[in-house]
Amino acid sequence: MAEEPDDRFKAVVVSMILDSKPEAALETLSGRYRVDTPRLGVGVFKRHSKGVRAVYAPDRKEILAAKREFLYDPFVILHEFYHHIRSVGGKHRGTEKNADKFALEYIRAFNRVVARLKENKQA
Repeated sequence: MAEEPDDRFKAVVVSMILDSKPEAALETLSGRYRVDTPRLGVGVFKRHSKGVRAVYAPDRKEILAAKREFLYDPFVILHEFYHHIRSVGGKHRGTEKNADKFALEYIRAFNRVVARLKENKQA
């Protein structure tokens, strides 16, 4: 996997998702991690219909959100993207715990960048 992205990169990705541009965020992430860009869709798989916000279908290379609004949730998109990068090579090896950690690190980086920007404005 590529070298760990810096806070600015992570903040830009989260910002894209919050700005209703999840496709652009996935293209940016895919370029950084050197993987094909997963498709995005809305719907559910029968076996995942209760309480799941999204799933990753490795055979289709698709992130499928249960509702359209979940496409704009950075945690959901980043969590499922982690599964995408871990499935390269044909095996879906990403654990839920690691996918959560990946998503939360991007969100924490976004929060750090926003805090620094606020501090600089007040200075």
